[in-house]
Parts: sequence; structure tokens; C-alpha cells
Amino acid sequence: MSEQPTVYERLRAEILDLDRVPGSRLTERGLETDLGVSRTPLRAALMRLEGEGLVSRDGRAWQVSPIDLGEIARLSELRDALETAAVRLTCERATDDDIAALVTRLGAYDLGRTHEDAIGAGTGFHVRLAALSGNHFFADSVDAAMTRLARTRWLEVRSEESRRTAWEEHRRILDLVAARDADAAAERIHRHIVATHERLATALGADARGLRARGLAIVG
Repeated sequence: MSEQPTVYERLRAEILDLDRVPGSRLTERGLETDLGVSRTPLRAALMRLEGEGLVSRDGRAWQVSPIDLGEIARLSELRDALETAAVRLTCERATDDDIAALVTRLGAYDLGRTHEDAIGAGTGFHVRLAALSGNHFFADSVDAAMTRLARTRWLEVRSEESRRTAWEEHRRILDLVAARDADAAAERIHRHIVATHERLATALGADARGLRARGLAIVG
């Protein structure tokens, strides 16, 4: 029997899936009723989500953090610096078995994969690749950055073409890692992150009016 998700996991999933709209107000009493939980674990969950940048205090209540276009750009810059450095170490330190395992996990392109699955697979790829550097701080930082980007990345991967493009770029990066070509792998992952941000910025720019009409708060 699978374990029931924690209060933190349930609320975090609702925020990342946009079931809790960016900019919307949260009250502890309302969340207690919605989630059927007591105040102590709820407050612990909210504080943890605050640390991830997914919620913020709004007077005596809470707010789902708005989508911040400036923050998205800064996170992409951070990912670029982190992941290009990490992949160089991965080329140097990862074992052949480590790399083969990541190739197997990436697998063949799946036409039936939903965009939600694509987001999870993309995050997992980048975090695992950074982890192969042998320095968990790289993986932790990449994971944190991807968490903050998760609510917007669904826009970037919602089309079949964009999901295939992301998979193909991941496969090219892995081919260079397997060849132990650190310079080329770093350049490839740099181009991948820049292109991903450009696609995301284009998607957000095109949809900003519609998203705001749905009540999603977008700033910057």
C-alpha cells in the first residue's frame, strides 16, 4: 500500500500544477478545511513552501507567489552557471555505468508522454546529470531552480514539437558526456538552457494576457 502524501506534498503539487493560482490568497483556516489537516503540520508545510519561493506571507494570511518574469530570467542565468560547471565535472568523474544508467533512464522518445510527465522527466534529467558531478550542492541547487520554474515550464513543453526538441537536446548532451568531451558538453548544455529560456519567454509573452484573464498573477 502506498503512503499518503504529506500536507506539504499535497499543497506543493497543487501549486506546481496551477490548481492554486499564482497570486491567490491562502488562509490557514481555509486550507485546514480544504486539505482536512490540523494547523501545526499546515504551518510547517507553508513555511517550507515559503523557503522554496512558492508561497509568501500576505499580512496575516499567505499568497501563492506570482509568476515573476525577472526571476525566471535570473534563474536561467543561475542554471547556466551551475550546469555548465557541473557537466564538466560529470565528464571527469562519472563512471561509464553511471552514464549508461542515465542513458537508459532517458530512454527513447515517448509519443504518449504528457506535458506533465515531460516536465518531471526534464527536471530529473538535469538534477541527475548534475549529481554525477560528485558534488551534491550542484544537484541540490539545480533542483531548487527547477522547482521555482516548474509552474511556468508547462507552457514551454505543452506542444509535441517542444517535448521532442527537449528530449533530442538531452540526448545530444549525454552523447558528449559519454565521449568525455567536457568543453563540447558544457557548450551544448549552455545552448540548451538559453534556448529553453527563449522558448519559455516566448510562450509567456504570447500567453500573458490570457493567463492574467484566468487570474494568474504575472509580474516583471
